[in-house]
Amino acid sequence: MLSPKRTKFRRHHRGRMKGISSRGNFIAFGKFALQALEPSWITSRQIEAGRRAMTRYARRGGKIWIRIFPDKPVTMRAAETRMGSGKGSPEFWVAVVKPGRILYEMSGVSESIAKSAMRIAAFKMPIKTQFLVKKDKV
Repeated sequence: MLSPKRTKFRRHHRGRMKGISSRGNFIAFGKFALQALEPSWITSRQIEAGRRAMTRYARRGGKIWIRIFPDKPVTMRAAETRMGSGKGSPEFWVAVVKPGRILYEMSGVSESIAKSAMRIAAFKMPIKTQFLVKKDKV
């Protein structure tokens, strides 16, 4: 699973997911892509599950790019803990995804295989997504 090697601070504020994605919102590497349509936190486990599903469906053919990285730690307090005594310890990592963000890209396979693989990966995501095909420059 993905996680940062090191961070400047162990704990983050929760933050807000306002507006649309201004970065990572176009197809940069592959020919096909999966784009987020809703804002959400996507955990490193969900990212990995989507990657595995796509790789398995494509039978390790083609190339897959993961365009999001979980760099935000999510903390949790122990169960039945009284108020106070500080913030909890980091439990897992999430990627903050806004609408328009490209999650995965794929190339080297046919459109039908890419669409089916991305559809399976989309089921692993906690948000609505759409399949995109890169337009050829004329």
